Amino acid sequence: MLFETIVVGALGVNCFILGDKQSNEGVVVDPGADCDLILDAVTRFGIKIKYIVNTHGHFDHVGCNRSLKEKTGAELLIHQGDQKLLELAAKSAQKYGLSVEDSPAPTRFLEDGMKLEFGRRSIEVLHTPGHTQGGCCLLLAHEKLVITGDTLFADSVGRTDLPGGSHEQLMASIKAKLMPLPDDTTVWPGHGPSSTIGRERRENPYINE
Repeated sequence: MLFETIVVGALGVNCFILGDKQSNEGVVVDPGADCDLILDAVTRFGIKIKYIVNTHGHFDHVGCNRSLKEKTGAELLIHQGDQKLLELAAKSAQKYGLSVEDSPAPTRFLEDGMKLEFGRRSIEVLHTPGHTQGGCCLLLAHEKLVITGDTLFADSVGRTDLPGGSHEQLMASIKAKLMPLPDDTTVWPGHGPSSTIGRERRENPYINE
């Protein structure tokens, strides 16, 4: 499987490009900024993007939704709980002195347990509210990796002081949906370095508080 991380935007979002080499179908997760950079990578890899997936609706993760959707024809997916955040993304960015494109409406909504197939690969959607009400993680069990958005980071967890956030709900999501995964599952967060479920279970101070 093709798996590429591109760090984009002023807030250093990890945008992920996934591809099935046999079918050349692919997925872009959290295209937050630097649209040309993401599109150049997609072209270089020679894949057709089937899905654009937002792990949540904050502006730094959705800023290139429109460009990618228009230029690839891919479906745009986000959890319904974050639809309002998606609609307000451009205005939210302005409050931080930044600018992002207005996002088009999602093609359909992510749901807990949904499977997104691209070629021979499959992504399972894990609804993990807490950072936002519609926050989701994306599990590729066969590849032993999980994309956690702003739910879980290396040695940390997502902030919960923004509208719709709840620390209690976030910790419940992490413990119910992520901690049962195998120790050797690689964690790819929305910002910062990767980790593993085993390491976070042992060493993350928020999980062990």
